[in-house]
Amino acid sequence: MLCPPRRRTIYHALDPRDRNRSTATPIVVPHPRTGRRMSYLSVDDSVTATVTAAVARARAAQQAIEGWNQQQVDDAVTAIAYAATRPDVVERLANLAAEQSGLGNAADKATKIMRKTLGTLSDLKDAPSVGVIDIDEARGVTTIAKPMGVIACILPSTNPGATPINNMMITLKGRNAVLLAPHPRGEATCAESVRIARAELAKLGAPEDLVQLVSVAGENKEAGKAIAAELLSQVDYSLVTAGPANVDMAYRVGTPSHGVGVGNAPVIIDETADLDAAIPKIVASKTFDHATSCSSENALVIDDSIYDSVMAKLQDHGGWLVPAAQKDQLQQAMWPGGNLNRQVVAQPASRIAEVAGFDDDAAHASTFLIVEETGIGEDHPFSGEKLSVVLSVYRASDFDHALDTVEQILGYMGEGHSCGIHSEIDERIERLAERARVSTVLVNQPHAYNNGGSFDNGLDFTLSMGAGTWGDNDTCENLTYKHFLNYTYLARLIPSNEPTEDELFGDFLARTDRAG
Repeated sequence: MLCPPRRRTIYHALDPRDRNRSTATPIVVPHPRTGRRMSYLSVDDSVTATVTAAVARARAAQQAIEGWNQQQVDDAVTAIAYAATRPDVVERLANLAAEQSGLGNAADKATKIMRKTLGTLSDLKDAPSVGVIDIDEARGVTTIAKPMGVIACILPSTNPGATPINNMMITLKGRNAVLLAPHPRGEATCAESVRIARAELAKLGAPEDLVQLVSVAGENKEAGKAIAAELLSQVDYSLVTAGPANVDMAYRVGTPSHGVGVGNAPVIIDETADLDAAIPKIVASKTFDHATSCSSENALVIDDSIYDSVMAKLQDHGGWLVPAAQKDQLQQAMWPGGNLNRQVVAQPASRIAEVAGFDDDAAHASTFLIVEETGIGEDHPFSGEKLSVVLSVYRASDFDHALDTVEQILGYMGEGHSCGIHSEIDERIERLAERARVSTVLVNQPHAYNNGGSFDNGLDFTLSMGAGTWGDNDTCENLTYKHFLNYTYLARLIPSNEPTEDELFGDFLARTDRAG
């Protein structure tokens, strides 16, 4: 008689937030060793064996390149970037990504693959990542870069073309091996990217198993999450560019991990903004790839004195203003039962108009929909992330009101991620940056294009943005190769520079009248 596969459990600290969000850990039990209340995923031994084998191959491959020099590392990274940016390859990956995922459009995905891959290579080119990378003679400290080991990358359905390529490049730069776990809707695209990368590694005589795909397409969603959790439990580090449930799962597995935050970028337009420059940027950004990017503008906060002009220009550039009487109709279509409808995510405006049941031909002919909003919070879902070509607009009586509105929007959703401003007044720009609890503030820029790095700003190119502790992440930076390195600090003796107490406390005591 055939015996069913044995099962094992992967334990996670129980997170009380699970009552309000999806979770891959449905069963709660005491941990067998500590007695602490834990949740767990049950995993077949056959799944464990498959993951274990992939991780073992990755470890062997990674150990084989421990002795690589900087040129060998850079050749591998450059070879993958070169192969991935050949026009026929870009077209194939973009078409496959759009067709399989059903999200966005092929033309914009092709642009994203080219731009992000070339931008990432530009950042990585000539950047030291092997051995001694810095010598500080004054402090007597030498910094030595070393691999983390085997990295797992959990990938989103919204961006199956550019993200795998970027993740391979930034992890290989540190002599790591990488296991890519794509969303099932992006698996075919990721598989093609991995095939291309492995072929390039083989040409260089490098181990092909430095790059592998691990399928998380289980029999159902929970089974898929169990596979992902098993993978995360076996690697040395992970990067999770996915939704909050996946990020939380990765943290609870216990393996060190970089997660990303939830987007919901509000952008201020004040009365000094160059509207002829700002509006085309905003529209191009908002509609790019049908708003698959977490950095797409989700709300505009517009100064009252230019509100009507901005609204007119938005409509001149393809926007359709949803009549107030039909706002609730759109809301019910987009959030039936309170959850975002997948039928509107990263779809053209015509499809959203169809789902909403709009009869106006102008709605179906538009490139994005505009919703006037005044409320913020759970009862006002247009104030949150929409992942769709629907743009919320708020009227601000003055700049202080605009700041308050941005703060409230981010407080509801998107804290730690990003916001933006179109203005010519530096004092206002700096006030926003000082007040907003976000990792990046973009000035006079298209948000979706530039938040993840651009050739005309100083941010690192990435497809994974940390949101700091505001967004339950461990970094506020755009994630790149330096986040996947271990560092050894070699400290030599230097002449003693121990300060006197007067040097340490003198100015403080004088200012506070505490002397004696």
